[in-house]
Amino acid sequence: MRTLNLGILAHVDAGKTSLTERLLFAAGVIDEVGSVDDGSTRTDTLALERRRGITIKSAVVSFEVDDVTVNLIDTPGHPDFIAEVERVLSVLDGAVLVISAVEGVQAQTRVLMRTLRRLRIPVLIFVNKTDRRGARCDEVLRSVRGKLAPTAFPMGRVEQSGTRGARSVPFTAADPDFVAGLAGLLAEHDDAFLADYVADESAVSYGRVRADLAAQTARGQVHPVFFGSAITGAGVAALTAGLTELLPAAAGDVHGPVSGRVFKIERGPTGERTAYVRLFCGTVRTRDRLPFGPDSAVSSEKGHRDNGADGAASAGEAKVTGISVFERGAAVAAASVSAGRIALLKGLADIRIGDTVGDPGAAPPDGRHFSPPTLETVVVPTRAADRGTLHVALAQLAEQDPLINLRLDGVRQEISVSLYGEVQKEVVQATLADQFGVDVTFRETTTICVERVVGSGEAVEFNKKDANPFLATVGLRVEPAPPGSGVAFRLGVELGSMPYSFFKAVEETVRETLRQGVHGWEVIDCVVTMTHSGYSPRQSHAHAVFDKSMSSTSGDFRDLTPLVLMDALRGAGTRVHEPMHLFRLDVPADTFCALLPVLSRLRAVPRAPEPHGDSYILEGVVPAARVHELEQSLPTLTHGEGVLESAFDHYEPVVGAVPERPRTDLDPLNRKDYLLQVRRRVSAGQEEA
Repeated sequence: MRTLNLGILAHVDAGKTSLTERLLFAAGVIDEVGSVDDGSTRTDTLALERRRGITIKSAVVSFEVDDVTVNLIDTPGHPDFIAEVERVLSVLDGAVLVISAVEGVQAQTRVLMRTLRRLRIPVLIFVNKTDRRGARCDEVLRSVRGKLAPTAFPMGRVEQSGTRGARSVPFTAADPDFVAGLAGLLAEHDDAFLADYVADESAVSYGRVRADLAAQTARGQVHPVFFGSAITGAGVAALTAGLTELLPAAAGDVHGPVSGRVFKIERGPTGERTAYVRLFCGTVRTRDRLPFGPDSAVSSEKGHRDNGADGAASAGEAKVTGISVFERGAAVAAASVSAGRIALLKGLADIRIGDTVGDPGAAPPDGRHFSPPTLETVVVPTRAADRGTLHVALAQLAEQDPLINLRLDGVRQEISVSLYGEVQKEVVQATLADQFGVDVTFRETTTICVERVVGSGEAVEFNKKDANPFLATVGLRVEPAPPGSGVAFRLGVELGSMPYSFFKAVEETVRETLRQGVHGWEVIDCVVTMTHSGYSPRQSHAHAVFDKSMSSTSGDFRDLTPLVLMDALRGAGTRVHEPMHLFRLDVPADTFCALLPVLSRLRAVPRAPEPHGDSYILEGVVPAARVHELEQSLPTLTHGEGVLESAFDHYEPVVGAVPERPRTDLDPLNRKDYLLQVRRRVSAGQEEA
């Protein structure tokens, strides 16, 4: 059988999880459609998800349609949990974007569709809730074309829209306007189809139109739109047929080298890790030994490597002790798993989300698709005795959500976490209490800024010269890079000039050090080039005992690199930028004038308002630090009728006083204290031999 790995994505409350339930019911996997309100859905398994009625963690279920096994991944819709969506994108063959026929295109809908189109993931659009009062099917279709995808094309019409009896009627070959409109759209992207269609419209069969529709959908050029209701089941049969006809099944050589990607980690009752892996190539069997790690290695080709912003980690290898695959809604034990499928692998103890198993060259590139968290808060245990337990608990949560990004302040002995919003903070608090028995409070949430390099700066420290206490030569040049390009590390020296492990140590340390720039914020979008290298070869005494005092180690390069990099950064100069959110306000017309002074005070920059019946639609940008204040002010200003949607859009330079972020105890900006800390670490026996 063929396999289709399908993502279900939507803005919160569009009906995504309900659609998942309906698809499982239609395929005969479940006997009764679960309810989000009742907490009885198949994919929302966490107690917290059932209590709150929202999806927090992605979940995988499967069903069969004809000769296709569909692995369906239900993702969170709330923007606070966008990190869960991000990890799923790299393993999808196609996606269904769910939009409410009542609320229409929302802020998160636009963020999701923009990302799906950029990644060229084939997308079907399902306009849900056509049975709800206030459903605006025609208006929503126009909005989809105007705001999401001009090539969106309806595959049917809705009768009795806005009533419980709403029906979705699929278009067929007997609908001439549908066939002609679809053929005209397809001709815009296919010259051969256009030539045949212009020569003789009647000679282009309906079968060829459907075949071309599938081909262009698979390439992300056209986006079929289906209408229906997940609650009543209207339109779901047409959508199900569209999944297998219009979306491409998974491809991969089952006999090739093993290659897959981890997109989710779970811990079992005894603490063992289970990795959710999409296999792109090869076959994995129980007791196979698998290498795994991030997609990174210093390339001998061109003498440099160009990676994304995330830091590298050491690779590992472990034996697979158990395999499960998804069949008819559940994970079942299997002896092996082959390319194209999603599997649960056990035994890979140190594996992390985003790691590649096997050969990274056979897997598609992975990377950051959405903005990083823009908020940070200090987590404080209610009982001082829980401080150690809190650190362990947060570390386990960070395994499952790396963008939580723990930051330990060694001086104040405080732990900070990065978050997307207040809802995520509440979920973290509840999870710590429910799963780990740790009650916590949070300090005031602050905004996470970033630093961008302004100019070019260089620095170098030579082995055995001046005040350099390390047996290493490191020279680095820092230069700005285009926004969104991440951090690139390059070699301006010969790769063979010293052992590979030393280059690896420098690069990993560069990425680690850039998490705190001159002002304490992460440095983004820059190019770091290694301009000088040198080391002391391994030397031994007469009895062949290794002498650290005479020979360079990776530790020398890890300790020296932060000093050189921070000197180069200061020479280049950095500027602090704050995150800006794109907002959309729907407010009553009689409250519009009272809202404008508040927006001005919050440093929001609105665009021209659009009248919409008895209300105004107002879009613009506002500093992320002021979004929560705007949310709190809105009910009073608009008599409880205003609706705010917001999502990260870009960074802008900070105006006025530059915000400084407290640095960790190991601070290369303070050379004297830094060297003292390093000496203490060496004395404690922690230095790498």
